Amino acid sequence: MLVCFYLPCCFIHVAVFSSGVLTQMVVDEVMKPFGKTYIPSAYVKYIESGGSRVLPIRLTHTTAEYEKIFRSINGLLFIGGSVDLEKSDYARVAKIFYKLAVTANNAGDFFPIWGTCMGMQILTVLVAGESLMTNTTAENISLPLNLTEEAYSSRMFQDFPTEVMRALTQEPLTANFHNYGVLVKVRPSSEHMCFTSTIRVLSYYCAKIKITNTCLIICPVTKTYRNYPFYGVQWHPEVNRFQWDSNHNFPHSTNAIKVSSLLAEFFVNEGKSLHDFDKAEGAASSLIYSYTPVFAGNFTGYEQIYFF
Repeated sequence: MLVCFYLPCCFIHVAVFSSGVLTQMVVDEVMKPFGKTYIPSAYVKYIESGGSRVLPIRLTHTTAEYEKIFRSINGLLFIGGSVDLEKSDYARVAKIFYKLAVTANNAGDFFPIWGTCMGMQILTVLVAGESLMTNTTAENISLPLNLTEEAYSSRMFQDFPTEVMRALTQEPLTANFHNYGVLVKVRPSSEHMCFTSTIRVLSYYCAKIKITNTCLIICPVTKTYRNYPFYGVQWHPEVNRFQWDSNHNFPHSTNAIKVSSLLAEFFVNEGKSLHDFDKAEGAASSLIYSYTPVFAGNFTGYEQIYFF
């Protein structure tokens, strides 16, 4: 006898993560013919490799439009570059999203922000309410990290294999391209807004730059915020896999690749919010797929750039 069972159909909501990436203004004359704002493609590939879609965020929207974008994304990336950290459009828009993220997290809506290089610097400005940057040049150099005790218990590094954590302290796995940083200690007699009650400093490097009363200053190059899922690195994990200019010191060793992969996956997995696009409008018109990157290796240090 043939017996048929009719089972009710179960619909399972599959999470589809989208990460917003804040663009920055085009200032170089050689780039102006292509658009007003841009994102180097390495950041897009980095986020996508972690399992997230990318939504580029222009700097010309209204606050209401930014609020709508915020409700559509599950995380936010502040990219590196060079802008005024207090007066630029980049800083203005970053502040809007920072406040939205703080409000959301305070309400139990877990929303992560990641800052790379200048992105970490803008996070510092947003927390402090002022710029605390000091000249700490580490231009085109790959370095190991000096990990603090807090690094080993941090969310950022909790899934790193022991051998990779060891390699971080012994091998030049982090690509540095910056002229400014945040000091843990400005001079022996006083500490200037170290944020120890606000942030967790996970790593640092020593910059041999002579300033008043000291020749050795310590800069945090990896940090997280104690009460929020906000993370910052002064170095560039995206270049380990997605930048290849031979004139730049990009680490491509096996461990360098692992570090980049693990951090990308970590950030995307932090996107636990249930934010999503409006069903009527959909995501197609907003996501990066509508744009084509431009080959820029012959006039910039980037192989490809998205222009908007």
